[in-house]
Amino acid sequence: MPYFLPVQKFLFFAVIVSRISAFNVSISIPPRAAINAPRVLPSLISLSIELDRWTDWAGTTSRNEFFFNTLDNLRQLTGQPPNIRIGGNTEDHTNFHQDVEFSETTFPPFTPVVPYPEATNVTVGDSFYATTRFLPPNTHVTWGVNLGLYNITTAVLETASIIKAFALPETKKAGIILDYLEIGNEPDLYKNNGLRPSTYNITQWVDEWLAFAQNVSAAANLGPTSRTKFLGASFAGSSHGASGFSPQNAFQAGLLTGPGKLISAISQHRYSGSFCTGGSALLSDLMTKSTIRSNLTVFAPDIQATVSQGLGYILGETNSYSCHGAPGVSNTAGAALWTLDYALFATQLGISTVFFHEGVGFKYSLIQPTTLARSTLDGSSLPTPAPPHVQPQYYAAVIAGEAIGKTGKAQVLEIDIDHPQIAGYSFYEDYLLVRAVFINSKAYLPESTIRTSVHLDFKFTNVHGFKAATTMTLKRLAIAYATDASGLTWGGQTYETSDGRVANSVVTETRLVSDGLDIQETEVILVVFES
Repeated sequence: MPYFLPVQKFLFFAVIVSRISAFNVSISIPPRAAINAPRVLPSLISLSIELDRWTDWAGTTSRNEFFFNTLDNLRQLTGQPPNIRIGGNTEDHTNFHQDVEFSETTFPPFTPVVPYPEATNVTVGDSFYATTRFLPPNTHVTWGVNLGLYNITTAVLETASIIKAFALPETKKAGIILDYLEIGNEPDLYKNNGLRPSTYNITQWVDEWLAFAQNVSAAANLGPTSRTKFLGASFAGSSHGASGFSPQNAFQAGLLTGPGKLISAISQHRYSGSFCTGGSALLSDLMTKSTIRSNLTVFAPDIQATVSQGLGYILGETNSYSCHGAPGVSNTAGAALWTLDYALFATQLGISTVFFHEGVGFKYSLIQPTTLARSTLDGSSLPTPAPPHVQPQYYAAVIAGEAIGKTGKAQVLEIDIDHPQIAGYSFYEDYLLVRAVFINSKAYLPESTIRTSVHLDFKFTNVHGFKAATTMTLKRLAIAYATDASGLTWGGQTYETSDGRVANSVVTETRLVSDGLDIQETEVILVVFES
């Protein structure tokens, strides 16, 4: 079991080490944002939830209070709860039957590599979709329907039931909105997983999708003026315009014709690596600043092609390592830093929303919504069942929420920092600098001999009469080691509570901007600038 220093002693130790080992980096921060600087949505960090165990998240006859609380925490920070997408692999293994209450599922045996496997068959009824009403008020939702089984009747029945769920008085009163219907999950992998022949290509997929969309749009009464639209693509990867599956080739094959005109956003999926067959993964690799950027900039041609069609672009499913994450990596404090940098950098490329994939027992989940009897790392029986809890990545959503704020019109710019491990982002309201986030992504590990830090000196560029801030308040994400799976605190507070609500008093530091700040390995600091 990792040893956690008490918060006060840990922070004191961190300050002593940083004073000994800090070296200086001077950074320039624009005090004003350009009118075309990227806007950042309150729901930037959203959740994609594996469909098979949806009612473990939402609840059945009453809401899951723990899950509700974790979403509501984020709503309190930004004014908007995270968007929720329900789909994933089991989207294409789901059937509908009117007589089923909630769902009936068939699961394969678990293994040490996949302790909580996905269902091979899911059959749902009206009450399954109706549990959407238990989400926080004003939640925006995407539901997936089955394309993989190539049964239009199934897709239509699922769609009709989804529409019925959003017509419930409780759902309407709460302002819960169906943003998108997603027809099929990762169709570019159908030729690999047995759902289609090995010769399956994008032209065949477009033809199938349009045929399904024609029927689904009729069942949902979708049209040019309807609030609900289609989410397009949802590919696992991209050829980026070369032969194969990509937004560019989908457009060329006619995806945006006929019912495809009801697509308002393109979704693509991205994982930084794979743990599908086990093996080893290095936390320091995941956290590397340059790797985070290269894993996202590869989509620049796809984003440009999508935006040129007047469509939005999202990462509809993403996380660290595919097949539910890598033990000792995806479930750690280091992954929280990766999540924060990954999501904020995505905004600089034109990605509006980043849906981090979740599943019961998945190693990379921000939230574990129900009691677990087996280890998420290797499937071994736990001596004591683990109650619902948040995992380290949840803190990334909290920090991003605080940085974005409640105005709904924040802008964000990446700060140019000439350092391989330090990332920074400045946040603006009414085009004026209000906050900044700094991330030191160097992994501090139990075997590390010393915890280094970097001193950041600030200077403001292009002031032009703007009165620069003179004081600042700092809030730190305190982490003992990058490999820790618990024990994090954000400004002295913890979300690792029995009800998912924040506990303890806030701890901040106030100092002069001219003094700069020290940021140590495996740390995040939120800066609030004050004139």
